[in-house]
Amino acid sequence: MFEGPTIDVARRLVGAMLYRRIPRGAPDAGTLLAGRIVETEAYLPLVDPACHGYRGPTKRTAALFGRAGFAYVYLIYGMYYCLNVTTERAGIGAAVLIRALEPVAGIAAMQRRRGARVALDALASGPGNLCRAMSIDLRCDGADLRSGDIVIARPKDTPAVEIAVSGRIGLNVAQRWPLRFFDPRSPSVSPYRKGRRRAQETRAVSR
Repeated sequence: MFEGPTIDVARRLVGAMLYRRIPRGAPDAGTLLAGRIVETEAYLPLVDPACHGYRGPTKRTAALFGRAGFAYVYLIYGMYYCLNVTTERAGIGAAVLIRALEPVAGIAAMQRRRGARVALDALASGPGNLCRAMSIDLRCDGADLRSGDIVIARPKDTPAVEIAVSGRIGLNVAQRWPLRFFDPRSPSVSPYRKGRRRAQETRAVSR
């Protein structure tokens, strides 16, 4: 699921499941959280100025340059975590940002992390909200997403998903590159910022 060109992986992850077992010592420890991935963004190797690997590896981005299928987690604005899935071969910095989930299991624990008044559809909508709801932080950086307390998998009975494509959200460079993939039927897809035009959704394909 994780190996291959980053764009292919970004498409493939839409409809897959993200499972998170809350670690010992945290509130609701041992609880299994789960959500269906409904939105991703690809960050390409070598040519993409928005990718953290564009200028080469650093201590902060070490996980990004590892083998495909590992978590690359970073902090933005000093308060929000973002979960990415590494792609391509080891030594090539590229990843897919997980932007939104539809909550499936452990919803009460997610609500306690986000606030009781947050609507179900908004619990894990947007990368920062997703990580807060799923108890994902820098301790998850470098985790193998095939096993352990955080796993991404596609059940065998997963139905085909319609995928829409648009430019990426919230970037200063390469924003209009068509590298955001999402399930247009999901109410959990992250909302457009005020003033963004839905016309940026460029096409939809089924798989």
